[in-house]
Amino acid sequence: MAGGWSRDGAVQDQIDASVGDAVKLARSRLPDGESLTHCEECEAAIPEARRKAVPGVRLCVRCQSVFEKQQTAQTLFNRRGSKDSQLK
Repeated sequence: MAGGWSRDGAVQDQIDASVGDAVKLARSRLPDGESLTHCEECEAAIPEARRKAVPGVRLCVRCQSVFEKQQTAQTLFNRRGSKDSQLK
């Protein structure tokens, strides 16, 4: 049920588009190509099990964790679109 000037199903279309964008972003961040034997950042050896589990891996687990924390901190935003956020 849509309200105002929007058509029926518009809210679901927006949800689907948001999920689709998130999936596309996640896929673009996946490594590809040949795995490295040593981390790009710290030169630590990457275990063979990790190289087999994640094709195209370029970072060790520790550096990957740091990288992912930096990524999530940069992508935070207000999804609610409250009046307060629109007025600022």
